[in-house]
Amino acid sequence: MNRRMITAVFLILLASSALTRGQNSGSCVTDVILSGYSARMFTSEPVSDQDLDLILKCGIKAPSSRNLQPWKFTVVKDTALTKSTIGNINPGNVLIIVSGPESQEGTIVDFDCALATENMSIAALSLGMGARIYGGPVKNVNSTMRQSLEIPEGYRVVTILRIGHIDKSVDAVSAASARKKFEEVVNFKK
Repeated sequence: MNRRMITAVFLILLASSALTRGQNSGSCVTDVILSGYSARMFTSEPVSDQDLDLILKCGIKAPSSRNLQPWKFTVVKDTALTKSTIGNINPGNVLIIVSGPESQEGTIVDFDCALATENMSIAALSLGMGARIYGGPVKNVNSTMRQSLEIPEGYRVVTILRIGHIDKSVDAVSAASARKKFEEVVNFKK
């Protein structure tokens, strides 16, 4: 077995063991989600092809309405192209541009693409990397950069995911804005 296959099998076993442990005993998936944050500072250490493939496979496995899997992923590694898309980005970082069919524009396709994006974000975090989801540059990419990024014909960009290695010399946690409290966002009705 090659290294990529061993890593994939390991992650599947890890996820399945986490699912069988139950809510109260903890799991690495929930640990990743609860400890994750939207990274702002990345290093120039390149994302390996092996890690990138695994992250993309996790995106492909996302649930979707009627299992239509409407997404297309455009992977951008070229430094000049990543900089013209996002601006403040380091060499070695990767952009995954998530697109959905123009003919099905709307909440269901956008939601499905968001599920795929979140799967990839969690996968990157579980591999010890950082991830940041961008919505701001989407309009510009759709209007001026479709050709240079080779967005598939008939598709529009829904979101952009940046993946890279976190710059651990920066204290991102204490400077982060506070999360809302559980009681502010959860309403139980009996």
